[in-house]
Amino acid sequence: MSATIYSNSSFTDTPYGLKLQQTITATGTTSVTIPTGINRVYAIVIGGGGAGSTQTTGGGGGGGAGGYSAGWTWATNTVTVGTGGTGTAVSAAGANGGSSIYGMVMAGGGSGGLNSTGGGSGGGATTPTGTTSTVSYTGSPTAGNGVVGYGAGGAPQNNVGTAGVSAGGGGGIPGVTGTQTSNGVGGRGLIAGGGGAAGTTGVGTGAAGGTGDFFAGGTGSSGTGTGFGGGGGGAGISGAGANASANNGGNGGDGGGGGGAASTLGTAGSGGRGEVRLYY
Repeated sequence: MSATIYSNSSFTDTPYGLKLQQTITATGTTSVTIPTGINRVYAIVIGGGGAGSTQTTGGGGGGGAGGYSAGWTWATNTVTVGTGGTGTAVSAAGANGGSSIYGMVMAGGGSGGLNSTGGGSGGGATTPTGTTSTVSYTGSPTAGNGVVGYGAGGAPQNNVGTAGVSAGGGGGIPGVTGTQTSNGVGGRGLIAGGGGAAGTTGVGTGAAGGTGDFFAGGTGSSGTGTGFGGGGGGAGISGAGANASANNGGNGGDGGGGGGAASTLGTAGSGGRGEVRLYY
């Protein structure tokens, strides 16, 4: 005999049987209207994804996924949605994603890829910087370099991004000659990290962005010479990560996906914007 919860008409994917009433995706601080008589709201809040990094030679690291927080809060008419970190062609750490907040529920952005080959960490209730995540809204502890966690730690050089609810970015590879293939696939999770890059005068292949629970990560690029080897963008909770192009990283998917890394001063992928979902 087999049974399935989906045959039960009372089963629902929405919290407490509530209905999703509003999804706010416009970044920055805006106003929302809550009907009179609604005093409490269940909010799902997602921070912006971190941007990937690029390096003068070799490949940079992928950006970490935006934080994910959910819970009850008092009803308020103001909401903030974090932007994704903006990818650049400057050899430096990638920009962190922005925080999102509704009422008392908050989620940090993902950390940008490091100013090296390391991947950024996934966001918690606040925004981390580097390979160690922050404490989550649920109280789950931080996770260090390469450690699985609610907000996962960023990956070391040429390592797969760490899995988590908000996953870490994958590590790039520093080699600049010969065939170089990045193993730094973005971390897998509810929200995924960006892929690491590879930059070489030989054949360079960047890693794919991480696959999320709902969408796929973008593919890395491959070709001969330093104009290839970008990493793919990580999947967000609302959209797929973008494919890398030449030595440029792919952008993270909507809903917090981490940006893919770039190689040899290509433009790193930007993180996906955050979002807020309101149930009542």
